[in-house]
This record gives sequence, structure tokens and C-alpha cells, in this order.
Amino acid sequence: TLTIEFYFFILNKMRWKANVIKLSLAFFIAFVSFAYRKYGDNPFVQIVESGLGSKFAHLIRSRANQRCGVIKWDSFVIVSDRVVFPDGVRPAALHIVGDKIADIGPENTYNLTHVLNFKDAVVFPGLVDIHAHYNEPGREDWEGFVSGTETSLLGGATTAIEMPLNSDPTITDMPQLLAKIKVAKRKAHLNLGFWGGLIPENAGNHELLDKMVNAGVLGFKSFMSPSGIHDFGNVSISDLERALPFLKRRGLPLYVHAELVSPVPSPPQDLNPRHYATFLATRPAAFERRAIRALIDLLEADRSTPYQPGFRIHIAHLGDAESLGMIRAAKAAGLPLSVETCAHYLLFNAEDIPENRTEFKCMPPIRDRANRDALRAAVLSGDIDVVSSDHSPAPLITKFQKEGNFLKAWGGIVGNQYLLPATWTSLRDAYTAQGLSEDETLVRLAQRMSTAPAAIAGLAGSKGRIQEGFDADLTIWEPTKLANTSIVHNYNKNKLSPYFDTNLYGKVLASFVKGDLTAMNGRPNPRVCGSLVLGRERGTN
Repeated sequence: TLTIEFYFFILNKMRWKANVIKLSLAFFIAFVSFAYRKYGDNPFVQIVESGLGSKFAHLIRSRANQRCGVIKWDSFVIVSDRVVFPDGVRPAALHIVGDKIADIGPENTYNLTHVLNFKDAVVFPGLVDIHAHYNEPGREDWEGFVSGTETSLLGGATTAIEMPLNSDPTITDMPQLLAKIKVAKRKAHLNLGFWGGLIPENAGNHELLDKMVNAGVLGFKSFMSPSGIHDFGNVSISDLERALPFLKRRGLPLYVHAELVSPVPSPPQDLNPRHYATFLATRPAAFERRAIRALIDLLEADRSTPYQPGFRIHIAHLGDAESLGMIRAAKAAGLPLSVETCAHYLLFNAEDIPENRTEFKCMPPIRDRANRDALRAAVLSGDIDVVSSDHSPAPLITKFQKEGNFLKAWGGIVGNQYLLPATWTSLRDAYTAQGLSEDETLVRLAQRMSTAPAAIAGLAGSKGRIQEGFDADLTIWEPTKLANTSIVHNYNKNKLSPYFDTNLYGKVLASFVKGDLTAMNGRPNPRVCGSLVLGRERGTN
């Protein structure tokens, strides 16, 4: 009897608990249903829904046809009130099918289940960063493809073209190029292409340069000043003269670090190497001006030689605004010349660089405030064609951080994770001074950071703009929101950057690489979803 009574006592208790559980579950379902009706069109809610759906789908079908990115739909729509097109900013819906933008229409065009509504966030053509150093193979302790391409994604880039240095060895011959390609295809989180290295030893070897182009390089990079890397020597004008016929015949850009270094008076012994001004005096603007003048003269002297579309001399990382006068004149005279600057030249100025902060050192150096303001104006006017990151990391020991010695420290800025926010922040005040609206500035920014660099890399037929038939490379960002610049949220391998803890507007919400959602809310997708860009598109210039 006692056993039976105890059994019924337990049963009643369990029934009471079961009712509580049922009631709680009913409330939970009602709450989720209400929340979904209210917030179901939020892109992040839909992404979670997609992830849960894909987990269930794994039980009943193969993974073979699934996307690599976070969302698993082969076809979906991205909606925003602010989509940036070459001719303006307007509401639109982008129908993504596979890796392409299949159709573009008004916001209410598509009656599809899978719609990511980004409201008033900006939908931007994915940034094409044509100046990045990932340093693999050989110097993975400097960065590497995994952390390098992840941080480029977080900074808004969906395509990056890597420099031929500072990998070890540098990319100046076929074995090194093939080794880099083999490694990169397993590790790239975005669309990744390569520049080949042009040095004195290969400048006249057109057969070798031809093989490198056929293997996939998009053009060639040279230094007119010592690079600091033992197997990447600087070229003379005569070296460039030997390479020019090949570059013109194949329609390839020559990317040049334009500084002609000459002796300068040694700084007095009492000048403090921990002061930025001490370093700045060793790298005067005259170095840039002499080099750029020599490149313009080279083009002028060879003006009669015809060239294929795509050939140009492209001046890397312009730091000196006064050089813009001769660049502008050369362009007006019809010479094939273009120029880039970088986010750090637009955001920082020499007067504000603190003592000991060697993370600000780069070549050419960051110059004074008036120079910075002139560079900003040139980006908005179009006198500067491209803004890139020149992401160039190095081990902390080479930056002499504790000693704070600018003269000893390796030059290079860690900055690809902040490319879009840093550039946008630098232009927020400048565009109003030029009488531009925010939307007009967004269109110009897309030209400098997406369209023009895609053209220089030979990818203008598939990247650099939002257009039907183009790759679904998209960057979603909020111009009025602050990016997270805390060191704890940085994904670079060597965490020493002048951007840390600065107020940068233009928070990147999401990055789509060929339709795959590869980064969201400051976190990269751990799966490798990128692909290599080997070779220029035919017919692009």
C-alpha cells in the first residue's frame, strides 16, 4: 500500500511539473512568434534562421550543393534604402543567384522567401584593395593569408591584390609564384590576386615576365628606393626602360613605389629619435617629387610607342600632395598615369603623432596637416584615382616599440581591418567643405575604392560596381555608426596599429564574396570561402 501511495504521489508531482513545462513552452512559442513577426525581416534574424535550417537540412540531404558562407540559400534578395550605383544612391533590391547579381529592381520587386532587409544601411560594391602585404609563404609570422584576408574582409574589402613582397622569397620568378598560388588557394577568405615583382634582374627578361602573366599575375610592382628586403632590389629608370616594351605590348600596369632617395643632412645628435619629426626629416617630400617627375618623363619620352589597353604607370601610396600638380598635368596631356593614396595619409597628420609611437612609421611618411587636407580634397575631386590600405605588418620586435625609436623601426602600417571606416572618417568633414552631399560622396568613394582599383587590376568586367551580371561582391556598412577599433577585436597577427582606439565612423556590418556571407558584425566566417583571381579579364583596361 505504501509503495502504491508513493507511486501516485510521484506521478502527481510529475504531472504538475509537466503542466508547468507545457505552459512555459507555450509562452516561449508565443514570444518567438511575436518577435519573428516584428523582426523577421532583419537580416541577422534571417541569417540565424538560415543557419538553423541548414543544420536540419544536413540530416536529409548532401552538403555538396550548399554555399560556403553563413547563409545557405542559393537565391536570395538584399534590400536597402541606400544602394550605391555609379550614377547615384537609391533604394533597390538585388537578386543574388549563385555568385552573381542576377537582377536589380525596386524594393518590392521580388516576392521571395529569403530577403535580407538592411533598411538604411549602405549597400556598397565590395572594396577592391589593390595594395596589401600578407607575406606568405616564408614570413607567416608577419601576417599570413588567413589572418590577412580575414582582416581585409572586416575592413570592407571583398577583393585584394597582394604585393610580391614581403614573402620570402619574393615573387620575382616562376617557382616563387607557383608556390604562393598553391598555398593561397587553401587559405584565401576573399577574392585574391597577385602582382609580380619587377627588379633589375628580371626587367629585361620578357620571356620570364610573360610566363608570370600567363600563370596569373595582374601586373608588376617595382621600387625606385631600397625596399628593405634583400631579394627585392630597387630599379633604375634604365631598368624600367627595358621592361616598358613588354608591359605596353601585354597591356599591363606598372605599380611603382615612387621615391628617389638621396643623402640628406644627418640629424643633429641632440635630436630625439623617439620624436616623429626626427624621422620625417630623413624622408623629405623631394624624394617623391623627383621619382614622380622621372616616371612622367619616362612616359613622355616613350609617347610614340603604342600600348594595349590596361597599360599605365600607377604611383603607389602618394604621401606628398604637392606632387599632384605634375600628375594632373601629365593626365591632361594624355599620359597613361594613375595614382593612389592610403587611408593613413588621409586620417593622420605629423603634428599629432605622439612620441614613441612607431606604429605610425611608413614610407613615404605621413606628412603635415595641410598636406593631409589637400590629399582629402584630391580624393573627392578625382585627382587621386584610388584609395588602398597598403597593409604592411611586421613582427612587433621590428617596430622597436619599447625603445620607441623611429629611426630603427621597420616602416609599415597595420590597417586593413579599418580601411573603409578610416577612409570614410577622413572624408566626413572634407566633403561638406566641397559642397557635396553624403550621397554624392558615397558615389565618389565607390569609384576610388571599388571601380577604379578593379579597372587597374583588369577586373572591371565583373567587379567594382553593383550591376546585373557582376559578381555578388558587396559590403554592407553604416556611415553614422562607430567601428570597433579595440585591440581585443582585432584579428591581425601582429597587433600594433595606429588605428587602435580611434573613433572611426563607418561600421562594416557584413561582407559578401561572390554571394557568400563571409563576415558579419566584426567576425569572419571561419570557413575559407575565397577564390584566386588569376589573370586579367579580356577587354578590360
